[in-house]
Amino acid sequence: MTNEITIRQETSDDFKEVFEVNHIAFGQDNEARLVDALRKNPTVFIPELSIIASKKNKIIGHILFTKIKIKDDNGKLNESLALAPMAVRPEFQKSGIGEQLIRRGFEVAKELGFKSVIVLGHEHYYPRFGFESADKWNIKAPFEVPSNVFMAIELEKNGLKNISGTVIYPKEFETV
Repeated sequence: MTNEITIRQETSDDFKEVFEVNHIAFGQDNEARLVDALRKNPTVFIPELSIIASKKNKIIGHILFTKIKIKDDNGKLNESLALAPMAVRPEFQKSGIGEQLIRRGFEVAKELGFKSVIVLGHEHYYPRFGFESADKWNIKAPFEVPSNVFMAIELEKNGLKNISGTVIYPKEFETV
């Protein structure tokens, strides 16, 4: 039982260790500081969607989903989620921790009524979870990025139906 992975909502007691996991996974503090900044923005931060993976009471992974908007050509705003960042300690990478975090995040997001998720990520990793190029829905990044790494997923059938436009990330993302 002690080798089992626990996936659960982050608590304030986890903040320091989550910072460390992000720092170690990315080799810098940018993503760790982004998580700290997003937690302080109640308009985008959803505590239930800050999820950790632990083993023997040590945090080995973290994923964060925050609210974003997709602004269409007429100025209409539609809500979605951004998956960013996701971090797993290097010694636990390639062992399914990220997959467990993503799948739990999807479950919780659906329970909370969210219909889609946007990710800027590895073109060979995220499609295995159902992510497709956001171009499929005519959803664009607010900056230049190859279309094969800017992806979206519908958490429910037609979750992005009649939604297109440019993603508006929370201002905290500008610091990364």
